[in-house]
Amino acid sequence: MVHFVGAGPGAPDLITLRGAALLEKADQVIYAGSLVNSALLERCKESCRILDSARMTLEQVIAAIEETERGGLMTVRLHTGDPSLYGAIREQMDMLDGLSIPYDVTPGVSSFSAAAASLRAEYTLPGLSQTLILTRMAGRTPVPEREALDKLAESGASMALFLSAGMLDQVQAALLKGAYTADTPAAIVYKASWPEEKVLRCTVGTLAETAREAGVSKTALILAGDFLNGDFERSRLYAPDFTTGYRKGTDT
Repeated sequence: MVHFVGAGPGAPDLITLRGAALLEKADQVIYAGSLVNSALLERCKESCRILDSARMTLEQVIAAIEETERGGLMTVRLHTGDPSLYGAIREQMDMLDGLSIPYDVTPGVSSFSAAAASLRAEYTLPGLSQTLILTRMAGRTPVPEREALDKLAESGASMALFLSAGMLDQVQAALLKGAYTADTPAAIVYKASWPEEKVLRCTVGTLAETAREAGVSKTALILAGDFLNGDFERSRLYAPDFTTGYRKGTDT
């Protein structure tokens, strides 16, 4: 059996209970060594075979899984954050389907959640933003034309950009083509939840400069939007005059 497991954003205690239990039982762990905190591997038993997928191709990963399966053993494929976001798991699952190898997926805490926690921010604020866009800047790997960053920026919604810290001049220019202004609040969160985390508050107009001054060019989440510093309306759900299925408000 193969278990795709979300490792969480970095802090070893932010993996889920299910994910931790699977790591402790695994006979083989294939982990994204360039992104996953190696401290998580301390949960593995001494006999566990550990492979770093940063040094492997997709075919090599599947071959290692197939070998372990033939021995009746269990593999954990450990991905950073939540494996459903930029985890490249679909292509692995398709190949496992072709080999009739069973698998399941254990979700994890994504870095966009950890970044908001570090900033003490909420992405969805009444009257300000009720939409969060998770995306990335086109680079060596393209994005569909309809999802070009300058087009998505037209919404002015809360924005969290993955895999884009090394292209902040382009990110900044694209955001400014949309509804964001040079003064729109922004932040760069490097290695959210890790011991070496850096939280850099800035504006959309100073994103690139802020990153250069801090020496940040990778492993960082880029956030932009008025949710970081805007005036918002109080939640209606907890307003004294608002009636819900659980309490009667003063409006009735």
